[in-house]
Amino acid sequence: MPEYPDIVVYLERLEALLTGQLLQHVRIASPFLLRTADPPIQEIVHKKVIGFQRLGKQIVFHFEEQYYLIFHLMIAGRFHWRTTGSAIPARIGLAAFDFPNGTLLLTEAGTKKRASLYLIRGEFQLLTFDAGGLDVLLASLAEFRARLLSENHTLKRALTDPRLFSGIGNAYSDEILHRARLSPLQLTQKMSDHQIEQLYWTTRATLLEWAARLRAEAGDGFPEKVTAFRNDMAVHGRYGQPCPVCGTPVQRIRYAENETNYCPTCQTDGRLLADRSLSRLLRSDWPKNIDELEAHIRKSRGAT
Repeated sequence: MPEYPDIVVYLERLEALLTGQLLQHVRIASPFLLRTADPPIQEIVHKKVIGFQRLGKQIVFHFEEQYYLIFHLMIAGRFHWRTTGSAIPARIGLAAFDFPNGTLLLTEAGTKKRASLYLIRGEFQLLTFDAGGLDVLLASLAEFRARLLSENHTLKRALTDPRLFSGIGNAYSDEILHRARLSPLQLTQKMSDHQIEQLYWTTRATLLEWAARLRAEAGDGFPEKVTAFRNDMAVHGRYGQPCPVCGTPVQRIRYAENETNYCPTCQTDGRLLADRSLSRLLRSDWPKNIDELEAHIRKSRGAT
């Protein structure tokens, strides 16, 4: 799912391309995309784009006369910039928005269509789409501390809860926690002042640095390689690969459709966090630390 760095770069390029442009046509290919009927989507045709906004992981187009298009790309939704009138791709195409200078396509890979689009009128209605998460890049350390300690959750859950923090998801929470050398299962209300301050500055630095990387990658073009899995990430999506800091194999906790990636040496004092499904199978044989895990691996391979 696109998170803060990806969305910021999307917004910057959309602002450069579409601010002041008149929407000429709207083409909706998927009946599951548009979640509102009033006002009708065709009411924004021939309206001018006057700005953009981020609401958590949502992208908001501001049109004149207080019309707002709200996109939630979910896991697999992506924007593409093409020549005016370009066809909507078969199977993955959801919609097209035609402007004098080009067409913005919306696609979604996979069979589960989760991306959504809302059209509202009136600025006050935007409040219903704001989960209330704190923007760490605009917040003071005191505000961050207060929000972090407002509920007692694991750090992984706290960082990715849109009611608590804005724009952070599965990928960048892994990167933040690795860089801060904190366990994803550390409870927020048991953190020291030093740990909270470390997390605050690390969160800001990680989001800013990744936004800068993605901005440089896109250049004057349009971001076409938006993904949660990047080769130069430290731990996210790198299960079994060496941690770039210490060389320990990256471990993971899997749950539902998500997984948490972490380095045992850098983040959990060498302890392995129990993967819910595997630990149920292995029970007492679940390795407690990285040394026991490597011993299990050697044994399974028949090494002496």
